[in-house]
Amino acid sequence: MSIDDQTFDAQPSTNGRPLAPGRVRIRTEPLPGVIGAPAATESATESHVHVAPESVFEADGVGIFYGKKQALIDVSMRVRRGQVTALIGPSGCGKTTFLRSLNRMNDSVSGFRIEGQIRYHGHDIYGTGVDTVEVRRRIGMVFQKPNPFPKSIFDNIAWAPRNLGMRSGLKERVEKALRGAALWDEVKDRLKDSAMGLSGGQQQRLCIARAIAIEPDVLLLDEPASALDPIATGAIEDLIHSLKGRFTIVIVTHNMQQAARVADRTAFFSLETRGEKPIGTLIEFDETEKIFGAPRDPRTRDYVTGRFG
Repeated sequence: MSIDDQTFDAQPSTNGRPLAPGRVRIRTEPLPGVIGAPAATESATESHVHVAPESVFEADGVGIFYGKKQALIDVSMRVRRGQVTALIGPSGCGKTTFLRSLNRMNDSVSGFRIEGQIRYHGHDIYGTGVDTVEVRRRIGMVFQKPNPFPKSIFDNIAWAPRNLGMRSGLKERVEKALRGAALWDEVKDRLKDSAMGLSGGQQQRLCIARAIAIEPDVLLLDEPASALDPIATGAIEDLIHSLKGRFTIVIVTHNMQQAARVADRTAFFSLETRGEKPIGTLIEFDETEKIFGAPRDPRTRDYVTGRFG
């Protein structure tokens, strides 16, 4: 990918957590397995010495506040490179809040504050001096509702590369992104037409193409198929499978069947009563087969079997 052999400035953290190293090369080629203790919410079977994929994200004791209101508490988990990680749970439990924290999309929300640490390839993304534009270039996001620009199909894809100075081979870059999003054959003869004339499913794939046009390392998907019909939803799921491996993908979904179909690992979030009001937290995080087939926590079992949610 394009971020090979580049560096990511991360200055000392101000939140009391261990400091991330500065100016360290991010390696995105396959790495040997790593050995380490699991997060508290991960399966006990992972405590044995084993070989595992590289961690792209490491969340350690993350809590998120909006003003005086705490939205999320004590989230610790690792997101592995080249895998699809699903975040599931009832409404209001902090899934999207956590997802948006992975590329600092919450920064513009009034009163936002984060505790703990989120490391991306070992670097604290909330450390002093971190370039948020670079964070969001490497960690792309696609929102719940398709949001194409009121421009041509071509200009939608070309917008970010142009603004980031990636003007060389722009036509080839646009075609590659559209092919990557399984949209090229449907739009190749009308690239000058407005993107607003595409169907909802096509618009969402266009947004995915727009995100991958700048060759990010990670894709964050916030309920990308929630507003689509079953056929368009199937197309999005097929696309996720095709992108897996090229990108690390984190997806929020209310559709448990979708999580079971597309995700390698699944994190179940829910609400816990701590004090006066319930707060979102991570209940269990494990291989998807275990979350849906043999969950360890009874709250997870009740949710995936439909007893609440």
